[in-house]
Order: sequence, then structure tokens, then C-alpha cells
Amino acid sequence: MSHRVTVQPDAVVLQAEEGRRLVLAIEDGGIDILHRCGGNARCATCRVEVIAGELGDVTPAEETKLATVAGRLPSTRLSCQVQVRGPLTVEVVRRLSQNPDMADPGPRPIEWPIDAPLPPE
Repeated sequence: MSHRVTVQPDAVVLQAEEGRRLVLAIEDGGIDILHRCGGNARCATCRVEVIAGELGDVTPAEETKLATVAGRLPSTRLSCQVQVRGPLTVEVVRRLSQNPDMADPGPRPIEWPIDAPLPPE
């Protein structure tokens, strides 16, 4: 089963398979999202603001990293720690195109089984 993921402000609409890591769905949809730590909840560069939809519980590793983010909103999540489980609308906070000092978005996060939670850090 796939779910609709809308990325604002560009209104890019993606289809993401159930359980897919949100960061991978966004990147594979052509959005230049950063993920400097490779999807391990260590850097917070893959932050998204959730506009609509349910993302499930915040993982302990995600909460630890988000606690260090200045100006964090209640809707802020790390896309590397989210598995798509329904339709979503999000806004990517940091993109490679907005950071010319970076040569690439970072190591590609691994895929994760759709029927299992994301691994702890």
C-alpha cells in the first residue's frame, strides 16, 4: 500500500510505500533534503515540519536530538526517524540547494523493513 506525501512549499506530491522512511521517500521524489548523519538521528539536518498527517511516536533517539534544536516547534520531526504510515503533508526545513557550502546531502540512509520499527541509535 502506498500513501500520498505532499512536500511544501513546492506542492510536490509523492507516493511512499507503507513503512518507508520519510527521508528516503522525499529524496527519491527529487527533493534535495539533507541527511548529514546518514539517518541515525545524530544531526537533525533532515528536519521536517508536519503540516498534516500522523507520524506516530517520536523515537528516543529522535527526542534526544530534537531537544537540542533551537526554536523547535511541536510539529518538528526528523524524517530519518519516521516511517510513512498514512497520507502526509510536510515542509523540508533544510535543503542542499540552500546550503552551497555542502557538496552533497550526506550518506544515504538505509532502507528498513516495513513491518519493524526503526533501529535504536
